[in-house]
Amino acid sequence: MSSVEHPWIRPGILEERLYQQNISGVAADHNTLVVLPTGLGKTAIALRVAAEFLRREPRRSILFMAPTRPLVVQHARSVEATLLGPTPLVLTGTISPERRIELLRPPQIVVATPQVIANDLVAGALNLDPFSLIIFDEAHRAVGDYPYVRLGRENQRTTRARVLAMTASPGSAIERVRAIWSNLGIERFEYRTAFDGDVQPYAHGIGVETVEVQVPVEVQRLVIHIRTAIRRQMEILRTYGLVADGEANRRDLLTVGDRLHREVEVARRRGESAPAQVWAATTAHSVAMKALHALELAESQGVESLRKFLAQQAVAKKSRLTPAQRTFLADPDITAVLTQLADLDVEHPKVAKAVQIVTEELHAAPASRVLVFAQYRQTAEMLAAELAALNDPAVRAARFVGQASRGEDVGLRQHEQVELLDRFRSGAINCLVATSVAEEGLDIPSTDLVVFYEPVPDAIRTIQRRGRTGRVRAGRAIVLVATGTRDVGVQRSARSRERRMLELLERVQREAGEGRLPAEPPAHAIQTSLSEFGSQ
Repeated sequence: MSSVEHPWIRPGILEERLYQQNISGVAADHNTLVVLPTGLGKTAIALRVAAEFLRREPRRSILFMAPTRPLVVQHARSVEATLLGPTPLVLTGTISPERRIELLRPPQIVVATPQVIANDLVAGALNLDPFSLIIFDEAHRAVGDYPYVRLGRENQRTTRARVLAMTASPGSAIERVRAIWSNLGIERFEYRTAFDGDVQPYAHGIGVETVEVQVPVEVQRLVIHIRTAIRRQMEILRTYGLVADGEANRRDLLTVGDRLHREVEVARRRGESAPAQVWAATTAHSVAMKALHALELAESQGVESLRKFLAQQAVAKKSRLTPAQRTFLADPDITAVLTQLADLDVEHPKVAKAVQIVTEELHAAPASRVLVFAQYRQTAEMLAAELAALNDPAVRAARFVGQASRGEDVGLRQHEQVELLDRFRSGAINCLVATSVAEEGLDIPSTDLVVFYEPVPDAIRTIQRRGRTGRVRAGRAIVLVATGTRDVGVQRSARSRERRMLELLERVQREAGEGRLPAEPPAHAIQTSLSEFGSQ
């Protein structure tokens, strides 16, 4: 195996791969969006481009951004281990703005979360002038109001540093790709699949399995009551002309919620109270959303999760229950659910199945690592507790969640997240039960199995979760699906969106090659000043 030879790269660190060489060569000279399957070395490409800019412009700095603090720490370690440049400066929200100003001394390699950089730009504590290269990891986030957008536009408006944007999954809509292209000022598109000739020798397969479980009759009875409660509120919304006939749809309800919120806000600005029917519809909408969430918990998560959610609804806010809470808890079918839960001692079969899958894997392959993804923290907490209750020395599990704390649900501080990941890499912990915080970019080469406690409808998140395995050898992904529930439709939707994304990427590659995607963003996309962003 030959290694990359470059005056700013430590000898013997990076394996020489032709596709990485070709992509980094383009990215050094053009603002480039790189779409590459997980495990094929997007970070290696970033390091090669960074090394080239250390050579070309040694008096200027490099900015390497990633969306989460654990990922920032991981990238900083890669930079330090690979490049012969200055020791990377890690900037996250745990460092005060005043201290960040003191630490910025170009030339540097700054590895940071985009929130910190954007906030310091708005505050005038930092500008982009010192940077010759800006790396946007997980670039699919460069849409909407995410900080990548304001940073990409500010760079186009002022510094015009070289941009390297990287992702495994930009999304399944051409509008989203065009937005990323415009917001970051992309000029070239470099896309590879695991089937390309120069990539194939380095691609490791991921076997995807679906494991179906049957929802117990007792839980099915709960589901019937909750569906009836949803229909009751949907009928109210129909009388106001806000929804059409048919089953409750979360997307439609979110649209209704936005509409009602706008009507209330318009009335408030006029110094008036919204009409009584608007408030009645707002209550019905809120109750329907609560019941829809209860349905998801019952069908896809677990009885204990449902029990905790319903208990939370009975907790008064500002010394009294909200109208939506009172209406929800007074609904006869929700009352029936609460009565049945009081005597129910069954749990969702997914819980036992997930524990079984993890246990069998770690007994069969003690050196492997397992990642279990769950949509909700309470599910992650429950699964971690179930695995710990085994008292099995072969199964060493821990919960991995974000930093935010919600009541008694305490998050993990940055150093705790980093410590857990280090223990996972070393094998002191061999199973992480994680929420979405572990979906993006974390590189644990020995992760042989990823378990989806539930399917997720979003193609980006599906690919990101699955990509935590199969990085240095073939891996497995198992998706748990409760038959006859929303899980089935969600999984079908995820597969459809992923197919559309692959078709889209071929189209983008074709259009980019023909010059039909914008090499520069339209004027309106880059003229917004940073101060305007700060006021939003």
